[in-house]
Order: sequence, then C-alpha cells, then structure tokens
Amino acid sequence: MPELPEVETTRRAIKPLLEHSIVQAVNVRQRKLRWPVTHGLARRIRGEEILKVARRAKYLLLIFRHGTLMIHLGMSGRLRILPVGVPPGKHDHVDLVLTNRRVLRFHDPRRFGSVLWVRGDPLRSPQLAHLGPEPFDEAFCGQMLFAAARGRRAAVKNFIMDGRIVVGVGNIYANEALFRSGILPGRSAGRVALHRYQGLVAAIQEVLTEAIEAGGTTLRDYAQVTGEPGYFEQALQVYERAGEPCVNCNSVIRRKVIGQRASYYCANCQR
Repeated sequence: MPELPEVETTRRAIKPLLEHSIVQAVNVRQRKLRWPVTHGLARRIRGEEILKVARRAKYLLLIFRHGTLMIHLGMSGRLRILPVGVPPGKHDHVDLVLTNRRVLRFHDPRRFGSVLWVRGDPLRSPQLAHLGPEPFDEAFCGQMLFAAARGRRAAVKNFIMDGRIVVGVGNIYANEALFRSGILPGRSAGRVALHRYQGLVAAIQEVLTEAIEAGGTTLRDYAQVTGEPGYFEQALQVYERAGEPCVNCNSVIRRKVIGQRASYYCANCQR
C-alpha cells in the first residue's frame, strides 16, 4: 500500500507538470472505487486551472479556485502523466486531460483508491478533519507523543500508526523507526519514557526523509510516476527480514503479529 513517502514522491513528480495547467476534459471509465468518483466531475473542473498540488497524509490535493480534487491511491493505485492519445489499460479508471496535451491517469487494479471533489476547505472534510499532525510539523515532537501516550496500554507500534496521533507512519516505516530508536514494537505506549519518544520522533523523521529521497518502497504494487520502483527497499534493516541477522548485533530478526500487522524486531537491540 502506498504510504506517505510514496504519496509524497508522487506529489513531487506531478507538481511541476500539473500546476497552472488547464483541465480540458475528464474521462471516468470506472466510478466504483472505494467511494464513487464524484458525479459531474468533468462539469466541475473543465476549463479550470490547477493552482497547486499539495498533500495531506496520504491524500493528494489538486487545488482549484472553487474546490479541491482529493486523490487517494488506496492499496494499489498510482498516477502517471502521459501524452494525449496513449490508450488506457484495463485498470486505468480516470483521466484528467490537460490543454498542454498531457494526461494525468489514475490506475488502480484493486479499486480501493478514490477520486473525490470537495468544496471549501479540504482540511475540514470528513476524510481529513480528524487527522493528527504531519510527521515533519513542529507540533510533532517527543513531548506531544509522551503526553498522548499516558495511560495507553496499546502497543507503541500501533500507537504511532494511528493517524489521529500522527499521519503517515505506515507499517514498514513504523518497524524501521522503532528499530532505529531501540524500542520494542510490542511495548505499551504508556510505558515509553519521554527521552525515548524524543528519539523515536527523530527516527521517524529520519526514516521518512530517507524513503522520500529514495522514491519510496516497492514491495508489490507501487511504482513511481515514471514507472521506476522505489529504492528504499534496499535500505530496510528489519522489515521482512525475519530469520536474517541484525545489522547491528547479528542476532536473528524476529517476526510477530501486532494489531494484525507483521512486526519485525531485534530482541537484543530493542527494549
């Protein structure tokens, strides 16, 4: 599933090609995504300029003067920018045809993504209003995590993957950040000390920054806008490395299911 680094990589790739472009036409070949593609989308944005390409959590925001097109990649979605005239494939569900003879094409085999039109402030929409801070916001700090964790028995891994606490820390990146900060993924969130949360925040930001710079992580479906894979897979230290030696101490990396998600850790390096 594309997480924050993959979505941010996509945003950076499409931004220079989309901003200040004019929408000439919209072709919707399949409306039945996670939520139905907004009715009358072509009528709403035909002839309109894309003023800005932004991101909030895992949503891409194409901002127009009178509203926002919110795109979520779901489990298998990706965006490509193609020349006009390239025939659509089986799972190419939505095209934005631009006057510069480019097409923004939404591809989603599993159809868990979404393409929604939102009027007004998108940050107040049902999809975004409940979300916590971005991991690079000033509000996201060790003191904030420590305070939010008081009294919580949930595993710290589940805690940092909760979008109401902080957005964008998906399963891969939670595993990697907890390893770098030396915290066991199954430890109760309420039993992690302040100084350890401060180290965890730094590790989360470090891991996400490296992943963005590497173009994300390709394990199954994800590919960049260019069609290239994400290269952060080559830097993974624990994720999907069960049975292999720890890069720090040579102990065997273990696997455990926490909150229905696979967790990988070194019992020697993480406490």
